[in-house]
Amino acid sequence: MAEDARFADADPRPLALRAEDEADLRILSSLVQDAVLTGADISHDAKARRLSLLITRFRWEDAADARMQNREFERVRSVLVISDVMRVVSDGVGHDGDTVLSLLAIRWQAGEDGTGRLSLDFAGDGTILADVECINLDLRDVTRPHRAVSGKAPRHPD
Repeated sequence: MAEDARFADADPRPLALRAEDEADLRILSSLVQDAVLTGADISHDAKARRLSLLITRFRWEDAADARMQNREFERVRSVLVISDVMRVVSDGVGHDGDTVLSLLAIRWQAGEDGTGRLSLDFAGDGTILADVECINLDLRDVTRPHRAVSGKAPRHPD
């Protein structure tokens, strides 16, 4: 049985990124594509104006190296925090701890004066919409990487 991956096996530091514009958001969205979580891993604090998700993300930034080195793919627990949230609406996203959700993308729809709407799109047509004052997201790895249970990289039909 293979050992779990370690931070030392790849980048020496956990990932910590902030998205403050559309270009940043596209990068962050690509890094959280295929992240898994449950509804219980989603928290909206209206008073603090924050939407937080505890995700297990596929380490896309390491996938090419894993293929070249013929080693297992990795996942890592991460926290995704969306700040300056004015309103949150969900459709088809349960808040229980039993249903596994797969995050496909985070999209931006600009509004007036820098405001806009973030759309968190999940497999199976689930969506969380967050009306925000601006693009202000933080992604931070909070555990050591571990072997992806499936042993495979996520794939999407063309």
